[in-house]
Amino acid sequence: MIDILEYIEKNKIEFFDFLNSLLEQEKKLLIIGETCEIFRNYKNDEPNVSEELEEVINLLQEIIIHNHTIYLDVRVKIGHSSFFIANIEEMVVEKISIKEYLIAKEKFVNPDIDDDILTLNFKPFYENYPSVRDYQSIGDGVEYLNKFLSSKMFNDIDKWKEVLFNYVKLHKYDGQQLILNDRIKSPDHLITNIKKTINTLGKFDKKERYENIKHELQSLGFEKGLGKDVKEIKSNLQLLDNLLHSPDNTTLKEFLAKIPMIFNIAIVSPHGYFAQQNVLGLPDSGGQIVYILDQVKALEKTLIDSLNQAGINILPKIIILTRLIPNAGNTKCNQRLEKVVNTKNTWILRVPFRTHNPRITDNWISRFEIWPYLEEFAEDAEVELKAEFKGNPDLIVGNYSDGNLVSYLLSKKFNVTQCCIAHALEKSKYLFSDLYWKDMEDQYNFSTQFTADLIAMNSSNFQITSTYQEIAGTEYSVGQYETHKHFTLPGLYRVENGVDLYNIKFNIISPGVNERMFFPYTKTKQRNQKSREYLTKLLFENMEDEEVFGELENPDLVPIFSLARLDKNKNLTSLVRWFGESEELQQRANLFIVAGKIDAANSSDKEEIEQIHLMWSLIDEFKLHNKIRWIGKLFRKNDAGEVYRIIAERKGLFVQPGLFEGFGLTVLEAMISGIPVIATKYGGPLEIIQNGVSGFHIDPINKEESKQILLDVVTRFNQDENYWKEISQNSIKRVNEAYNWKLYSNKLLTNSKIFGFWKYLTDLDMKDMEAYLDIVYHLLFKPRAEKLLEKHNNM
Repeated sequence: MIDILEYIEKNKIEFFDFLNSLLEQEKKLLIIGETCEIFRNYKNDEPNVSEELEEVINLLQEIIIHNHTIYLDVRVKIGHSSFFIANIEEMVVEKISIKEYLIAKEKFVNPDIDDDILTLNFKPFYENYPSVRDYQSIGDGVEYLNKFLSSKMFNDIDKWKEVLFNYVKLHKYDGQQLILNDRIKSPDHLITNIKKTINTLGKFDKKERYENIKHELQSLGFEKGLGKDVKEIKSNLQLLDNLLHSPDNTTLKEFLAKIPMIFNIAIVSPHGYFAQQNVLGLPDSGGQIVYILDQVKALEKTLIDSLNQAGINILPKIIILTRLIPNAGNTKCNQRLEKVVNTKNTWILRVPFRTHNPRITDNWISRFEIWPYLEEFAEDAEVELKAEFKGNPDLIVGNYSDGNLVSYLLSKKFNVTQCCIAHALEKSKYLFSDLYWKDMEDQYNFSTQFTADLIAMNSSNFQITSTYQEIAGTEYSVGQYETHKHFTLPGLYRVENGVDLYNIKFNIISPGVNERMFFPYTKTKQRNQKSREYLTKLLFENMEDEEVFGELENPDLVPIFSLARLDKNKNLTSLVRWFGESEELQQRANLFIVAGKIDAANSSDKEEIEQIHLMWSLIDEFKLHNKIRWIGKLFRKNDAGEVYRIIAERKGLFVQPGLFEGFGLTVLEAMISGIPVIATKYGGPLEIIQNGVSGFHIDPINKEESKQILLDVVTRFNQDENYWKEISQNSIKRVNEAYNWKLYSNKLLTNSKIFGFWKYLTDLDMKDMEAYLDIVYHLLFKPRAEKLLEKHNNM
């Protein structure tokens, strides 16, 4: 990337001419998209500006204009920003510290604010912690960790022999010793007996089962867990021998991945309506539920296979921990225990919030308001999980901000490996939600949530993300996690360094789609004809239904389809506006929206109610009554898959116009069904879709450009059916090759075991971090949560 100070020194007049033009802007706080739009207009008046200036403008993430002083947030490289102050009158630019820049933002909001506030900085705790060395390796932490550990082992082989010996001896299940027994007294004794055992195994057929040779193995100090048969046992003993003599990263990873150390997994997801039926589309109940239900099915299968391979015939148990909602409507969210279908031993365990104000705690609670109840929830969940597992879990996986906070509390209680999955970080979805937190606090309680996110990010043993950009963004845009690197909540606290993006804990493991539910439209034999006929009538034949609005004048036009929650971030109302403003688009296509409810009286979610009213006003404004089908109906997953396929066979397209999309599960579902997709470039779809090959990107902030892309794609599809088929086939191929649950579950379990080993090695070293997080929890998070509880109790 360009060196900004070097550029300014050489092109001072050009640079300051542009900065001068900013002084005339009405807005004094600009983000990159706004600055680039201003620059495009500036170029029209100044056509001779250099390419270097344009490159610099593309790096300006944020600009604060204060009289004749301008503060700049410059993206110097992926994952890194530098901060500058520009004095327009003196034509001088100087580099400033993070703290100085954050104070400037605070003063922008309130010039009289006290800048002497609590400052958080997690950087010192990571100084002796391994980190990847270049931005291209961000998100590949486990590979670097393997190399780091094997190098340490190689350089101090005697110490690490002892460490590995003690670690392997730790493993038990239900009181039964695994892998090594007390007959082996030391690492050297282990090395000797490995050789003896390999020689002994040479007398048996390689397919001989463990059960038939266990007495010979036990006499030499080895228990079950090394393999199901002679071939597997010999292979794993050879791996262990190699590790003890000449460790390398490949051997370490392979051996740790085979150790049977995970039998019980707790998946934590408290908010929303978590059930298998009648919940999708309810408030806070969408893609995360689909993700987890698909995740646990794949995890269970992989876990059973790996234990069988190790010679352990034990049925592992997975529990999805969520909240029990007494007034659960026509869902099962008021039932304590529910078995997950198509699994052998995976369950949904619902634990109620303790009663405070029954009008609150007996009903659904927004994910933005859930914070006061999580500590007590974790206390009760500890007891329930112990009872269900008949012991402790071996791994806790948190989901979203609330689940990640509970995973932090539970992992401390159980002293087990903690994995966190953000799914979506609200800070990156709501513009300036940190800077103007006080204005948003009544509805969103962001001060509490952002604090919870900081705790979870820094307490977890490892973080799973679905894409690279989720962590560190792109060359010109900031990642979701990166937005927590430095920010300020004026008047409350500021964060100089909240997260280390280069830390080994960050690992990209992309999910897949449920292949039983979502598959190409061309696989006609797998399709349910009865469901197909009903949904075709509902979508295209103006079938009357009280949960559906719109009567299509010309049902044969190209279907533009979207399915999502009805909230600001999903941005469906913008899609309706684009469609309404384009007469050409209306002549070529119909719009199909599956979202929310069509009657605001049936919703209890503030944001959804606002969006419902906005939808109605747009339909009326643009007279779309005969050009739209708005379906406020919950579809079962089977039916949702068939809806995609019906749209595909009519040569339609799927649009995901979100202002930000953490990953984009619906994008995958549409693509595997064979529907060409147009999706936001902000978030996961940027990596999922190869622009112009397996779909198309849009910038939903740029309304005119988005409308034009939509019109161009629809027009070309109308003119060239082969082009539609090409994008459709490429979409299916892309998902099949890059996004599947088998690959996901193998990676997750391997990471869990490797980071479990890392936790064993570093538990004592992280005590300072734990103490720091404890202070943040009790001095920042808890008072904010208690204040919200007081508000709830007075309602």
